[in-house]
Amino acid sequence: MAVCARLCGVGPARGCRRRGAAREQRRGGAGDSEPDTDPEEAGGGGATEDEEAAERIEGGRSASHPAEAGPAGRAPLSLLELPPELLVQIFGSLPGTDLPSLARVCTTFRRILRTDTIWRRRCREEYGVCENLRKLEITGVSCRDVYAKLLHRYRHILGLWQPDIGPYGGLLNVVVNGLFIIGWMYLPPHDPHVDDPMRFKPLFRIHLMERKCATVECMYGHKGPHNGHIQIVKKDEFSTKCNQTDHHRMSGGRQEEFRTWLREEWGRTLEDIFHEHMQELILMKFIYTSQYDNCLTYRRIYLPPSSPDDLIKPGLFKGTYGSHGLEIVMLSFHGKKAKGTKITGDPNIPAGQQTVEIDLAHPLQLPDIENLRDFSELSRIVLEVQEQVRREEQEQEHRQEEEDRSQQAASHPAAKPLGGEGAEGEETAAGAEGTTQDKAPASQPFVLPMGVISRNEDYPRTCRICFYGTGLIAGHGFTSPERTPGVFVLFDDDRFGFIWLELKSFSLYSRIKVSFQNAEAPSREAFDEMLKNIQSLAT
Repeated sequence: MAVCARLCGVGPARGCRRRGAAREQRRGGAGDSEPDTDPEEAGGGGATEDEEAAERIEGGRSASHPAEAGPAGRAPLSLLELPPELLVQIFGSLPGTDLPSLARVCTTFRRILRTDTIWRRRCREEYGVCENLRKLEITGVSCRDVYAKLLHRYRHILGLWQPDIGPYGGLLNVVVNGLFIIGWMYLPPHDPHVDDPMRFKPLFRIHLMERKCATVECMYGHKGPHNGHIQIVKKDEFSTKCNQTDHHRMSGGRQEEFRTWLREEWGRTLEDIFHEHMQELILMKFIYTSQYDNCLTYRRIYLPPSSPDDLIKPGLFKGTYGSHGLEIVMLSFHGKKAKGTKITGDPNIPAGQQTVEIDLAHPLQLPDIENLRDFSELSRIVLEVQEQVRREEQEQEHRQEEEDRSQQAASHPAAKPLGGEGAEGEETAAGAEGTTQDKAPASQPFVLPMGVISRNEDYPRTCRICFYGTGLIAGHGFTSPERTPGVFVLFDDDRFGFIWLELKSFSLYSRIKVSFQNAEAPSREAFDEMLKNIQSLAT
């Protein structure tokens, strides 16, 4: 009633128009159905109480509405007394999801909400549709249809997603592109060119062909778009299905499909790959991934939140992983730790697992450039820090046990709280960390030790700072996983590396410079929960 009063201008000498209209309808036996809360129904059919006002709005005339006129010099007491053109501007500034409720107030508002200008503005401001929507009139599709049956209906699938393709994962970005919603699969550049831009290809698209409903089309294969289906399982999960998988087949059979896939995925032919183990891995990936035929389940992922205290801006990176080629890793910061989580993976370390962890409390002072070439010297430095970290963890566990016993005996008069030393130790460690980073040189010479293998020899020859870290290694099928010591090397704001001591291998990572929309986490807790979920699925 309060909303009705504000909109209709109830006063001592004025009855509520909505209730009055309802009484007139009951007396006359007329019924005006109320719209649903879906934007599709806002401004929908039904009788109107003022045909003249509606004609002025749709025809662009600005004659005065009888309800607009009041006593001379008096300001309007209700929205209904405002010019219809002004109401169009006001309604167009409201979120599209609020307009169905507004349509319930009275039939005049409902008729005004049929104005396509309102929905054209909502399409532009909420979803970035900058196309000339007036062209839709030729096909008989209104801007309200585009908003309600395409943009609003499929809003929950916009953003970043990880497909469930066993250990391989992937990165899907669903965006509004003109009058289409398109799902783009992002692929790393061809190995080992980690600094090259990302590649992408469409997997599906949704568009409005007619007023009835949106059309979903599968874009997989080389025979053009064909019939597909999308099911939104829940807010953060949806699935796709191709209804015409014969469009994915090629006339030359599986052999031609494999060779085509190989050129797209790796940029080469099988004869160009001399490493037998790599050939096996490539063939295994083709057999595994092609069986899905674009019938996949996707789970939402968020970009990591950033903080002014972060070492560099967190985000998505491309990284080299030996015979597995280039993979996508998400770098995020968690206090004194930084984590690299795989968005794409391989049979050894699947997507969703934490591939590297960086201990920001333990920077490493590299030896001079000549001694750095000696792998044993670097190994000695790292193993010493590993032992130091192990001792600190044991001391921390011991202090925690003492604090627990102290709390249990807190009621005893002679009990003295312990743990002050531990807190002091933490402050000292934090202070040492800050001092080390403040004193770190802007850059220092860097070279890989002899015997360390790198897929990309074109790595930077200077670095800012190095930290102790651990990398996850495992056998095929993620068997016998273990974290092994390594060196995190920060080159600049967009590149870092990791030396795997046990593997004598080096991975180079380069930032993915793509502005992904609808990918921000609603909160830090939501991001941490997402990381936990994708890791549990991988396990």
